[in-house]
Amino acid sequence: MTSAATLGVLPFIPPVFSSFTNSSIHTNQMSETLNEGKSIIGEYGSWAANLVNDPPSLSFRNDQWTDINSWKEKALEKTKELVAAPSKGDEIPNVIVKKAYEYDGLTIEELEWQLPYGRKTEAILLKPVNAQEPLPAILGLHDHGGKKYFGKRKITKTSNEMHPDMIDHQLSYYSGKAWANDLAKKGFVVLVHDTFTFGSRRVKYKDMTPIPWGDCKTEGKSDENPEKQENIDIYNAWAAEHEHIMAKSLFSAGTTWPGVTLYEDQKALDILCNRPDVNADKIGCCGLSGGGLRTNYLGGLDERIKCAISVGFMTTWRDLILNKSFAHTWMTFTPLLARHLDFSEILGLRVPLPTMVLSCNEDGLYSLPEMKRANNILKEAFKKADASDKYSGKFYSGGHKFDNNMQNDAFDWFDKWLKV
Repeated sequence: MTSAATLGVLPFIPPVFSSFTNSSIHTNQMSETLNEGKSIIGEYGSWAANLVNDPPSLSFRNDQWTDINSWKEKALEKTKELVAAPSKGDEIPNVIVKKAYEYDGLTIEELEWQLPYGRKTEAILLKPVNAQEPLPAILGLHDHGGKKYFGKRKITKTSNEMHPDMIDHQLSYYSGKAWANDLAKKGFVVLVHDTFTFGSRRVKYKDMTPIPWGDCKTEGKSDENPEKQENIDIYNAWAAEHEHIMAKSLFSAGTTWPGVTLYEDQKALDILCNRPDVNADKIGCCGLSGGGLRTNYLGGLDERIKCAISVGFMTTWRDLILNKSFAHTWMTFTPLLARHLDFSEILGLRVPLPTMVLSCNEDGLYSLPEMKRANNILKEAFKKADASDKYSGKFYSGGHKFDNNMQNDAFDWFDKWLKV
């Protein structure tokens, strides 16, 4: 099995790095070289990094901010302006239950809803059989993983039959577990939906106008047997190459990739909050990697999330400037936001609500000193708000993952804050 620290399984491989896909070079080895007075943008690195003030203008760490409410009002206003999510409105999508059944001690509903654009969103809802309702709930946020063909299936299990790629994916990142299922068994309603450009929400090649590269030559074969691994691999490679086009088009439309993803995650949150079997005052969110990134934005910008756990996606803008931007999806970046908040302070907008960040010391997607610095930034913000007990930042040995030990710590955190 390929190590999660190798370039071939980073959350996103930009086109220029496609030739590294089968490389045995590890990103943590690369960063050691890059940090010897060099950067991924050459001699411009130190100049670019110095453009970012520490603390930035809207950081709660700034001495000018003494009242948490006035700070939060200004910081949220500017962040929402720059994230530029499409207008959400108050209308809750009409949800169709495609199928309902019991599996492994859980009641499972296969759901779908239509947003104003794109194909229908598909989702899986899990809860304990015969549970006393209403229950606390979790919005489970699937990862990126370089696998856009899949979404919700990455962290769920609905039968004894699973696609081999998802079996391998869960073994690689989740100790072989469908963590959304395990969390539901602990007494939560868990909703996992495909978000923008993943699974049922993915871009389909047959909808594309011609572009002068990247023909998905298995289009016909994919239609005949879309679950064939060869076709899935070809699609995932094509979708990675397409990311920069999507990002440019979204910028041209006056929005951002984080903004569109936030919109779709908030719509799923609307649906979860509106369910009669859910206690809408006891809702959390959690995810690894791209799911951790989604947690940072959703948990930071939506106060309905009463407990947020970001896994495997915490660092600083400085780390991205100098070392690691190439390793990350366009879903990460909100232009100009670094002038106002450091990266970890996106999630920090939720101060003083309960927040946990789980990171791994050998995670090649980030530089360890910058992961530590991001953790200290959050600790400082919660301390200033007299809420040190509401923040937990933990580090584990190993590479990019959300393994059994980390899941246990996360589940205990949810129990502590959502079951009181």
